[in-house]
Amino acid sequence: MERKKENQSIEILRRLKDNKSALFGLIVIIILVLCALLANFISPNEPTPSPPDLANSLKPGFWSKDAAEGMPLGSDALGRCVLSRIIYGTRVSLSAGFVAVSIAMVLGILFGLLAGFYGGWVDALIMRIVDIMFAFPALLLAIVIVAVIGQGLDKAMIAIGIVYTPQMARIIRSSVLYIKEMEYIEVQKAIGSSNFRIIFRHVLPNSIAPVIVYGTLMLATAILDCAALGFLGLGAQPPTPEWGAMLSKSYSYIVSGAWWSATFPGVAILFSVLGLNLLGDGLRDILDPRLKT
Repeated sequence: MERKKENQSIEILRRLKDNKSALFGLIVIIILVLCALLANFISPNEPTPSPPDLANSLKPGFWSKDAAEGMPLGSDALGRCVLSRIIYGTRVSLSAGFVAVSIAMVLGILFGLLAGFYGGWVDALIMRIVDIMFAFPALLLAIVIVAVIGQGLDKAMIAIGIVYTPQMARIIRSSVLYIKEMEYIEVQKAIGSSNFRIIFRHVLPNSIAPVIVYGTLMLATAILDCAALGFLGLGAQPPTPEWGAMLSKSYSYIVSGAWWSATFPGVAILFSVLGLNLLGDGLRDILDPRLKT
């Protein structure tokens, strides 16, 4: 059994290496994770200096002769280093995305397992709630939840996790409906195994592959939605260095020539979402047995 798992791991790594787009996405995500972990060491300045250095307000970066000293990507309206805030913002944005997706995965897996395995009125009740939640645009529903429970990054993570729960529940349910009809599940029922053992020993482990793939893709969308809530002032609050909040405070300076204060946080969002989407597509190709040759 251990030998088989080792061979499967080697095969997955080989297929990942051969998938250039997935490999590029993985490299981007590794870089972002390293930035988040090593922000205290690689950041050239403090992200939120006190008091603000207004003398360096909206100074350009390395491309200009008037560049602010020690600020390679320039400064924002309060004289804060844009690069430092992007680096620390990596920690905030990735953490927010991971927490939101974790909430969605825990709740979605629980409800999806219950609906798919037990069926009947349990399935009907859970799926009708899911259908109702699907009737609302995701971001609009997140805004409503934040309006109810309050503003802040922690509230935004909870809201996005709740909004994404129905998607994860439906994916798990579809896998469970297929797996519970397999012969080995019937054998487990015949020998008297408890439902708890069947669900968590046999059904869930064999349903987890689509969760990994969809969770990676969902993480990209969660980062976008966290940035959107931050942009609207409902997520991370100043002076937290979060990419969406940075865009919210800087986009108006683009027309005045200080394009760098909003452009570089936008580029950070772009690359993080691109990397996660490429990695998610690659994992789908690798883990889907129908695509193996």
